[in-house]
Amino acid sequence: MSVDPEIVAEAGRQADAAAEAAGVVVRMADPGDMNAIIGMFERTWGPGRSPDRSMLLALDYAGNTVLIATAAGKPVGATLGFLGWSDGVHLHSHMAAVVPWRRSGGVGYALKLFQRSVCLQQGVADMRWTFDPLIRRNAHFNLVKLGAEVVKFLPDFYGRLDDAVSGSDRSDRFEVKWRLDSPRVRRALAGRPQQAWSTTGSLPLNVDFEHLRADDPRAAELLREESRVMFHAAMAQGLRPELNADNDYVFTPDPADPTDGARQ
Repeated sequence: MSVDPEIVAEAGRQADAAAEAAGVVVRMADPGDMNAIIGMFERTWGPGRSPDRSMLLALDYAGNTVLIATAAGKPVGATLGFLGWSDGVHLHSHMAAVVPWRRSGGVGYALKLFQRSVCLQQGVADMRWTFDPLIRRNAHFNLVKLGAEVVKFLPDFYGRLDDAVSGSDRSDRFEVKWRLDSPRVRRALAGRPQQAWSTTGSLPLNVDFEHLRADDPRAAELLREESRVMFHAAMAQGLRPELNADNDYVFTPDPADPTDGARQ
């Protein structure tokens, strides 16, 4: 598909600005970067949890987004995405990692905006990925800061992962769609708030689920079960989860972007 050249140019400027704000350079990876990328993925998820070097090289050679962020020439972040065509051509953004001492500093945001810019340059206006719906900071980043929208609830999507992040917890996931040239996304990236949602239910996200999972596994298991029931019930009724101003989930019948088709 073709994308408005003005939006493509705007995406490039936004990616550059995000990288500058984070103090990094973001670029497509070179073959010599693969060991560093594997190291960052394994630092995040554990030994053996990264695609091996040959797979990363093949994905990179085929033109997929194997990206690296560097600061003063040293690797501080990486992301991996590959093309899919289920329900339309899109980029599936599969892995993203930032070294611990640079987290919450805008590196992940810079990687995501560079990934968006690359996609739009190639005429791909749809990016998707999954995330654990109970991790509050990820929910805020995805739905509010980026303007992605939840399209599916995928209970226990990966099965038992036993990695450094999830341990033995169930791998429930939301699938989000990031419609890269949509008014919703452009509003979010400009720092403008989304609409106030009409709601028919809510689920507070007022605990740090990662700490709860480590400190009180039984309480975390109960919250997982409660959320699973609520997500199933809401989405079966045609409701969508969004975040309110307190970063709690609300369930709404409103369209994800009532201004679709309007130029912002």
